Formats: sequence, structure tokens, C-alpha cells
Amino acid sequence: MKISMMSYTMARGEWGKNHDVEELCKFTKELDLEGIDWVTTYGVDPKEIRRISDDYGLKTVCYTFFADINFPDKKDRQSGIDKIKEGIEIASILGTDKIMLPIGGKDDLSREQSRKNVVAGLKDAVEIGREYGVTITVEHFTDKRGPFITSADMNEAIREVPALRITYDNGNVLVGGENPIAGFVNSGEAIVHAHFKDWSLSTDGNGLKGFDGKTYIGALVGEGLIDHKGVVEAMKKFNYTGYINFEYEGSKYESRDATIKGVKYLRDIIFPER
Repeated sequence: MKISMMSYTMARGEWGKNHDVEELCKFTKELDLEGIDWVTTYGVDPKEIRRISDDYGLKTVCYTFFADINFPDKKDRQSGIDKIKEGIEIASILGTDKIMLPIGGKDDLSREQSRKNVVAGLKDAVEIGREYGVTITVEHFTDKRGPFITSADMNEAIREVPALRITYDNGNVLVGGENPIAGFVNSGEAIVHAHFKDWSLSTDGNGLKGFDGKTYIGALVGEGLIDHKGVVEAMKKFNYTGYINFEYEGSKYESRDATIKGVKYLRDIIFPER
């Protein structure tokens, strides 16, 4: 398995404002990482991102973007399917073989209704992906209304759409009320990409409301509640050879410092023999 940069960690705040693609590539290279997961293109021409990435000897390991296919009617899903096709084309320009779709729910729909709608759309999406040689993945998402929170949700989708694959997010599994190790093991054969982040329990009631009724705040990997070593051990037993994005949603550290610390921590637990 390999560690990858996640552009989202370095471009939070006002979404991607003043985002410097070349600076991110330079920083990624300084950390001796070989790839980046681009979370949207921040308005930059994907051909330019590819050129800069190639100049630094970096590869795009995944392309992440948003598309709304959570509608019961096929014609209403079409604009979202068109957006996914556009994203697949961008992924091909960036040089990656996978995309990731973060998918939330809606106030007027149950989680089961949302899952039914989204699965129907994903059946069309994976066929488009097949034409381009691009794998469609979805992640465990932190929206309590969302269709994909637990490993059971994920496995139900895979049964309906066998070509669909999973981006495993150990932090999102935790706030979804499931043990992160179990969340990996239960869906391990379908997982092709991963995000590692961490959470602590809120002491003042402010933060992200988990599916388990608890309230969480972002923490640096290794400083929160997740047994990352246990997750890594489970991944090794499954012979997972893909990438793990370092992700940070906390406020204790500036993003650059958090990434330096977090990547070192992940290296130490993934490659203890180094």
C-alpha cells in the first residue's frame, strides 16, 4: 500500500480559493509521495494539472468530484449522469483509472429511498466508466441522511452494481457508528482506494453529529479515537495494495503542518521496518 496526497486537505476553507496546483505538486514531491487525489480541479484546466503533475513526476491516483443522481426518475438523474461522464473524461485526462463520488442524502428522502435512487444511477455510471477504463467508487459519507454510511450499505450497493467499487474512509466509518476495522473487513474485497483521518469526541457539543449520537471534532491521525494500526493490519491481511489518502479535518494544526506530521505517522505504522 502507498500513501497519497489529498488536495482537499490542503484546500479547505473557502473551497479551493487561491489554490496553487504547482505548489501542491511541489509539496507532495517534498514529502516523497508519488500521487495526488484531486478533489475537483478548482477551475484549473485538467490538461494543465496533468502537465504540472507530469513535470514533478507525480501521478493522479483518483479524481473526486460531486454529482447529484439522487432522484427517483431517470430523466431527473440525467444531468448528474452527464456530470459523471464529464468527470470520467477529466479523470482520463489526469491519467487516473478511478473516480470517487461523495454522495449525500436529502431531507425529503429516507436513506433507503436515496440508496435506491443512487444505485439506479450508478448502474448507468459504471457502464460509462467501463467505456473509458475508469472504475467508479463511492465512499462511506458523513451525511446522516446519506445512502452509504455503513459497510452493510456499501455491500448492498455492490450486490446491485457488481462493477462498483469502494473508497474506504476509516474516519467516516467511525462517525457512521461502525468499528473502522470491521468496516474494512466487511467490504474488503471491493475496496480499491482509502482515506485515513481521525476524530475526537467534542467536549462542548459543537462538531459533527455522528450516526451513533455522539459529537465529533476533527483530529490528526494518531491523536484521535481510531485504531489506525489495527486497520492497517486488516488491510495487509486482505493484501490491499492501493493508495491511502492522508486527510485532515481538524483545526489544531495548519494544513501543511498536519500533513507533514500525518504522513510521517502513517509511514511509521504502514512501514514499521523502515
